[in-house]
Amino acid sequence: MSLPVRPVHAAGEYATIGAPVVAANPWEPVVPRDADFAILLRTWRQRRGWSQLDFAGRAGISQRHLSFLELGRAAPSRDMVLRLAATLDLPLRQQNALLVAAGFAPVWRETDLAAPELAQVREALAYIIAQQEPFPAVAVDRHWNLLNANQGAVRLVEFLVGPLAPDARINLADALVAPDVLRPFLVNWGDVVRYFIRSVEADAAADGSAETAALLERLLRYEGVEQVLKAAASDLPAGPVLPMHFRKGEVALRLFTTIATLGTPQDITVQELRIECFFPMDGGTADVLRAWAAKPKL
Repeated sequence: MSLPVRPVHAAGEYATIGAPVVAANPWEPVVPRDADFAILLRTWRQRRGWSQLDFAGRAGISQRHLSFLELGRAAPSRDMVLRLAATLDLPLRQQNALLVAAGFAPVWRETDLAAPELAQVREALAYIIAQQEPFPAVAVDRHWNLLNANQGAVRLVEFLVGPLAPDARINLADALVAPDVLRPFLVNWGDVVRYFIRSVEADAAADGSAETAALLERLLRYEGVEQVLKAAASDLPAGPVLPMHFRKGEVALRLFTTIATLGTPQDITVQELRIECFFPMDGGTADVLRAWAAKPKL
């Protein structure tokens, strides 16, 4: 199952396309795209919660030099921009934005996943999710648009919500949080969504982009989400991880997940890939998933 990438609501078109983006947290505003270098640098330092002295010490430069850079009284070299970006731990996409704001060409490429240059990456993704069989595994981009899925994931989705159209474009964040996709079958939806929303908030804080802020805002607008975030956890998990507890009819499935990224990425697309693997939390769940895989295809 390999799907094209486009942000699409799993149950219909986004209601918020074209709407103005409003930062979900007033203390974590979207980083302005068209700001000059001095403003961007200061904004990122403040987002990290560092004083000028802290930042200068981490970057190995004088506080005076940093102050001049933030005031626009000094122009950075290309190497200085890269040093500051690395110190701030900016994603590659945001490093490019900082370079462009300083008057330099972007360093990091953003290659289409289908391009020949990423053939080995595609093969690695396919290998990883195939090894997860008969348990589900998916590959997504930074905004949870589904890129690839193994047959274990297809079987799970088809059991819960029915067959998908061959050209279906799926956003897993919407599928999880929306009221009419996975929610009816997710017994502990509140606890899972509470944790997931916090992870998207962390993404928004890390990349400062309008796109991630828009994703977060959209998720927060779904029915019941605000109440879930304000409420206390229903039950503290007894195990080491919080499972996703699905139930449909007489079938109950308890799964936990791992999320992996590719090491030492040198391309924006590659850095933003995530591989999520699902594992059974108990023997009964493992037996069901293995039984589905053993059934002959019609």
